[in-house]
Amino acid sequence: MSVAPRTDGVLVDRFGRVARDLRVSLTDKCNLRCTYCMPAEGLPWLAGPELLTDAEIVRLVRVAVERLGVTEVRFTGGEPLIRPGLVGIVAAVAALEPRPRISLTTNGIGLDRLAPALRTAGLDRVNVSLDTLDPDRFAQLTRRARLDAVLAGLAGAAAAGLNPVKINSVLMRGVNEDEAPALLRFAVDHDYQLRIIEQMPLDAQHGWDRSTMVTAEEILASLRTRFVLSPDPAERGAAPAETWLVDGGPARVGVIASVTRPFCGDCDRTRLTADGQVRACLFATEESDLRAALRAGADDDDLARRWRTAMWGKRAGHGIDDPTFLQPTRPMSAIGG
Repeated sequence: MSVAPRTDGVLVDRFGRVARDLRVSLTDKCNLRCTYCMPAEGLPWLAGPELLTDAEIVRLVRVAVERLGVTEVRFTGGEPLIRPGLVGIVAAVAALEPRPRISLTTNGIGLDRLAPALRTAGLDRVNVSLDTLDPDRFAQLTRRARLDAVLAGLAGAAAAGLNPVKINSVLMRGVNEDEAPALLRFAVDHDYQLRIIEQMPLDAQHGWDRSTMVTAEEILASLRTRFVLSPDPAERGAAPAETWLVDGGPARVGVIASVTRPFCGDCDRTRLTADGQVRACLFATEESDLRAALRAGADDDDLARRWRTAMWGKRAGHGIDDPTFLQPTRPMSAIGG
């Protein structure tokens, strides 16, 4: 891989895209077993020494914010709420100058208990994964009967002021594709913001099949059976979701069509895995190791240089439609959202 030219203050790639949004996976472990993510028995988890420590995470985020121009930090997993040091990590990142916007993607279990502390620490908002409102379907999809806990987490996040509270939903053919209108009704009634995501080839089982994926076109057609959707006049920018006003607004709904309507040309994301690997793309098949350099005594300038080099090699797009596309070896739970 060629070395990136010296460009102080930004993470730029060969196509001129600048990464300002950092996704940080805090753990590969999860307390659910969603069928589109991992098998019922779970996965071989990363060993403790392989994981970045709390201090190492904060240091790498600091390098990204202070030296590489990152302005948004989102903590993911696995399930980030099961990381014991989460509140302290959030507080340390919130104390950085310039202060980044801080968000969290979670399955919501335990969020009602942790939301006040996270808000006090500096967390700005949350995305909660919820694919169904039916308890039996939830148990089928996640292999855990925890729907009530997720709903409590949503309510707790809103009560703590972690707004806007966003819901991430994945629809699967023959499983829950009929629930798009009900999920939107629930979101609008509770002042949450719904984002429906096309299922992506990131499952541990490598069982994804495009022919069975519920597409953005189908999602919108389903929503329009119950709601009037009109184009959102707000600038989309680098946001992954294309949004529409619901029944004239102010409520909005978003569709993240990573497969059928890719937005790679506007991507502004860089990713750090729980074991300290930089990923330039969610679907990348290569990674750049910052953990080894950090533990070998690299200074902040060297870490920043390595990160810039990793992002310089980012490809133009994810290539899902290319016949040579290879699904990443790591599943979503080990990459981070």
